[in-house]
Amino acid sequence: MTGPPRDPVSSAGHSFLPYRCVVTIHEQYLTPRDPGYDPLADLLRVLDLVPASQVAPEHAGAAAGSASLPTDPADVFLGASQPMPHGRVFGGQVVAQSLIAAGRTVQDLEGPLRKVHSLHGYFLRAGDANEPIRFEVERLRDGHSFSARRVHAVQYGRPILSMIFSFQTPAGGLDHQAEMPPVPMPEDIATISERLAHVPDGLDKDWAVRRPIDMRHCEGPIYVAPAPHQIAAQHVWIRTPGPLPDDPLIHAAVLAYASDYTILESALRKHGLAWTDSRLRGASLDHSMWFHRDFRVDEWLLYAEAAPSASGGRGLGIGNLFTTEGTLVASVAQEGMLRLKEN
Repeated sequence: MTGPPRDPVSSAGHSFLPYRCVVTIHEQYLTPRDPGYDPLADLLRVLDLVPASQVAPEHAGAAAGSASLPTDPADVFLGASQPMPHGRVFGGQVVAQSLIAAGRTVQDLEGPLRKVHSLHGYFLRAGDANEPIRFEVERLRDGHSFSARRVHAVQYGRPILSMIFSFQTPAGGLDHQAEMPPVPMPEDIATISERLAHVPDGLDKDWAVRRPIDMRHCEGPIYVAPAPHQIAAQHVWIRTPGPLPDDPLIHAAVLAYASDYTILESALRKHGLAWTDSRLRGASLDHSMWFHRDFRVDEWLLYAEAAPSASGGRGLGIGNLFTTEGTLVASVAQEGMLRLKEN
């Protein structure tokens, strides 16, 4: 499979790729099975949303159709998806794209830059990774310090994700934080490639290894085998494999993307389950994040995760993200469907 030349617009590292042509919505790109695949460049590609006004309806595919929100036409964007082995959109991707769409509508406001400080969303339907997604932004409020945005990610005329974002100008006030737990540093932990070196090559392994996020499990991953100790907690170091642009919106979006990868794993650990367990059926139901302090996702962050409850076919995951210096930069909560198929 072939794709367009990957020519970042910034020589300082990975940056937005200049894919502003209509054909990019349906273009076939390299996948993790192709030798030239660059997972971080591919993530930045799908985060580079196209204004819907630049795409003719006949080229919009599943993203065509009337708005489901009272949205200014200038606040509607289209985006493609990363290739996925099962054909369904990765939840973290559509959350990150929704944040980019919302953030674009606050960047032109007067005064200091408003950064996202919280997001809350519900996954409503599975997304089709082979079709474009329409992002409709509703400007709920622009106050002196805060801005609120509602975003619907839409395919085939129906929302697959509904979110609300809040942005804030810089402010002072009370300041304290939880302490970072003591864990090994990322340089002392094996990579996913090293952990899965004994696993035969195949489609699932390609997708696990060649991701835009370098993830290093302090307690070891549970991709192919359950954890030796059934504890409802884990610690994962994460960062991108290359540099990102300085734009804080990009870093927030990439962190939102990464936060969806492992947040439910603590529940699986507690019950002695691995992702490859044929009985397991899982899906994200909602996702919330709070951004506390400045950070960069191209530098190591510790994702300290726990699962305080699992019941009713659902599991709750919570997490805190720390810099290597111990600064708490973000918190995450997600409930997901976790079911075991009966034999």
